[in-house]
Amino acid sequence: MKTVHRQPSKTNPADRIHAERILILDFGSQYTQLIARRVREARVYCEILPCTADIEAVRAFRPRGIVLSGGPSSVYEEGAPLGPAGVFDLGVPVLGICYGMQLLAHLLGGEVGRASGREYGRAHLKVLRAGDLFHGFSGRGAAGRVVWMSHGDRIERLPPGFAPIARTANSPVAAMADPKRRFYGLQFHPEVVHTPGGAALLENFVHRICGCSGSWDMHSFVDYAVGTIRRQVGPRGRVVCALSGGVDSSVVALLVHRAIGERLTCIFVDNGLLRRGEADQVVRTFRDHYRLNLDAVDASARFLGKLAGVTDPERKRKIIGEEFIRVFEEEARRIGKVDFLAQGTLYPDVIESVSFKGPSAVIKSHHNVGGLPERMHLKLIEPLRELFKDEVREVGVELGLPEHIIRRQPFPGPGLAIRVLGEVNARDLELLRGADAIIQEEVEAAGLTRKLWQAFAVLLPVRSVGVMGDSRTYEKAAVLRAVNSLDGMTADWAKLPDRLLRRISNRIINEVKGINRVVFDISSKPPATIEWE
Repeated sequence: MKTVHRQPSKTNPADRIHAERILILDFGSQYTQLIARRVREARVYCEILPCTADIEAVRAFRPRGIVLSGGPSSVYEEGAPLGPAGVFDLGVPVLGICYGMQLLAHLLGGEVGRASGREYGRAHLKVLRAGDLFHGFSGRGAAGRVVWMSHGDRIERLPPGFAPIARTANSPVAAMADPKRRFYGLQFHPEVVHTPGGAALLENFVHRICGCSGSWDMHSFVDYAVGTIRRQVGPRGRVVCALSGGVDSSVVALLVHRAIGERLTCIFVDNGLLRRGEADQVVRTFRDHYRLNLDAVDASARFLGKLAGVTDPERKRKIIGEEFIRVFEEEARRIGKVDFLAQGTLYPDVIESVSFKGPSAVIKSHHNVGGLPERMHLKLIEPLRELFKDEVREVGVELGLPEHIIRRQPFPGPGLAIRVLGEVNARDLELLRGADAIIQEEVEAAGLTRKLWQAFAVLLPVRSVGVMGDSRTYEKAAVLRAVNSLDGMTADWAKLPDRLLRRISNRIINEVKGINRVVFDISSKPPATIEWE
């Protein structure tokens, strides 16, 4: 029996922009977020639920189609996740990717077994039936299309109704289809960049097979978010927002301001750990240009006092986070009665709390205002909790945010405290600001700011001997860190032009008195992290 989709309301903006929904069931793949990003890039709204969700939660979402993600398990193992019972009876298209394809075969009457040889990395795909899922999929090369494999199992016997639509040398069934029921499976990962043109397969699934028109856009989202905030806050509610000057908090502030105007107060805390000129820029942009109620607090001496003598990076993070909460609370009390706290929670933050994953080690704690709502008895406003970072930037464009904020590279909550290795003090912060400013200027002049995920300086707690003029120097070393990444989860060091490296090094050594050596970090994540602390 087919699911009947409720017609979108003419009055509810949430219905208008969420009318076409794709649901992704997460079976523990490291690529699940990438699947969601690719679906969003096709202008179709989607969400991720853990594979442990019950069928009622799936029905309540009213999906136009369902994607089963990959995962580390084998379907024939005891305790392997099978997903909510009844998914295949909803009457909507289903696409299984890697483990998801094997699950399709396993649950619908086929057979999955261990492959004679594991298949990891690039493989050449032979498409047996063009069109449908493979419409417009070109791949690369005359000998076959290139796809990215990551599996040790394969389909031994297809379920009734399915036929193979692609194969590789090691996988006789690299893709399968049951067009009558609109069930499809891919053994490879179309969501990763290592499958050229793979995004077209996901577009075909959501557009051609699920019938989605692609109505999800950020212009509609702004109207939806503003209306939602107005309803949530009501006619007299007051809102406080922690504004850092980054794209997330800036977009939140402008959305809330558009919704309720003067009943929003933003608090900007200068913790003394910002980059050169950053505090003044925030005040000019939001108080002077956008005319927001902005309470700017210079708490730099207070933060540096708390950090004196502290060298452990985790202690630094916790001290900064706790002190921020104290300062924010004090300033909020001066405002008077406040009902809501607006903050820039993004969809990846939400996913982390619901995804199907085993226990993992905490690499480092994160600085946010998570402790404030309970301590201050505030209700949360999180208008960005449905969005990925690139979508937040699109909203920023819709709101008219300046380019330097929209394209601002990620900056850690603890600021420069975790880029001054070891103890943090005012002199070392000034050295780091000088070096970092030169890097930003030169990367911008080279036209690379928007092409790099991050480029920044790190100050090492070591001194080395140098010679400047006829004098011996014994000064600190700075690290140039530049990485490329899609989402910060993994990253590769950026191969900057020799001329740019030389110019950055020369300028830092000549212009920043106290640094006589510059080194270039060529570590990827993993095994390293992007930040040094």
